[in-house]
Amino acid sequence: MNVGFDCREACPWSTRRDPALDFPVGQVRRFTASNGNEENGDVDETKRNVLKLLAVGGLIGAGAGGLVGGTLQYIQPPAIGLSSYPRVQLLDVDGSALTVAKVETEYNVGTSELYLFNYPLRNEPNFLLNLYPANGNAPSATNPGGQNVPGGIGTRGSIVAYSGICQHLGCPAPAIAFYPPGTCPNTPGGKVFYIHCSCHGSTYDPANAASNLTGPAVLPLPQVILQPDASGNIYATGMTASSPPVNGHITTLQGDYGVGTTSQVVKETPVILCNFPT
Repeated sequence: MNVGFDCREACPWSTRRDPALDFPVGQVRRFTASNGNEENGDVDETKRNVLKLLAVGGLIGAGAGGLVGGTLQYIQPPAIGLSSYPRVQLLDVDGSALTVAKVETEYNVGTSELYLFNYPLRNEPNFLLNLYPANGNAPSATNPGGQNVPGGIGTRGSIVAYSGICQHLGCPAPAIAFYPPGTCPNTPGGKVFYIHCSCHGSTYDPANAASNLTGPAVLPLPQVILQPDASGNIYATGMTASSPPVNGHITTLQGDYGVGTTSQVVKETPVILCNFPT
C-alpha cells in the first residue's frame, strides 16, 4: 500500500472535503443566501441553545411552582379555628340554662364526679368547679374549700373553670381530674384538694388560678372567664390574660371548630390514682 496515497483526494468514491466546513463545534457558518446576499460572521449556536433551554426551563419551573404551590395548599389546609373568643351560654347536664344558683346548689368542693364543658373549641374540655364547702360554712383548716378565688364568680367567688387538658403532655379529662378533700392521703404543696393528672403526676391548685403544685408540668391550666348575666345565667366569654394556650394548640382559638352559641355540661367519672411521683 502507498502510504502517501491521499484517499480523500484520489479515491473516486470519496467526496472532496469543503474547507468551509472546518469550524469549531457549536458554531455554524453563515452561507450565501438564495438571493445572493452574503451574511458575514459566525453564530455561537451553543450559546443560543443554552439561552433557549434557560427560557424553556423558566417556563417549566414557573408551571411546576404553581403546581407545587397548589398541591401544598391541599396537603396543608388552612388552620381551623376562631378569630376571637365567643360569648357562649353554658347549659346544665339536663339541657337547661346553667345559673349561679344551680351551681351553688348542685356542686361543691366535695363533688366527686367531673363536670365538663367545651370552650371555645369543640375539642377543648374544661372543668366546672364550685370550691365552696358542701355544708355552707366558710372554708377553714378543718372545713376545706375555697372562696373569693382568682376569677371566681357567684355569691362567694367560688365558681371557676379550667382547661381539662394537662399542660404536660396533653392528657385529657377524665385522666386529669379534680380530687376533692380526702380523695388521697397525698397533699401536694400542702393542699388537700387539687387537680391531678394520673398520666405523669402533675398537680394544680384550683384555688389559685390552677397554678402548678408539682411537675412535670410547668405551665398552669388555662382559665376560662365566666360571667353571669342579670338573671344569673353563666356565660363563658374568653380566657384570662395570664392563661397559656391549651396544650396541643398553637393558640386556644385554633385546632377545631367553635362550640357555637351554647355548650352543655356533661358528667364524667374521674380516673383516680393516688400513686404520686416522688
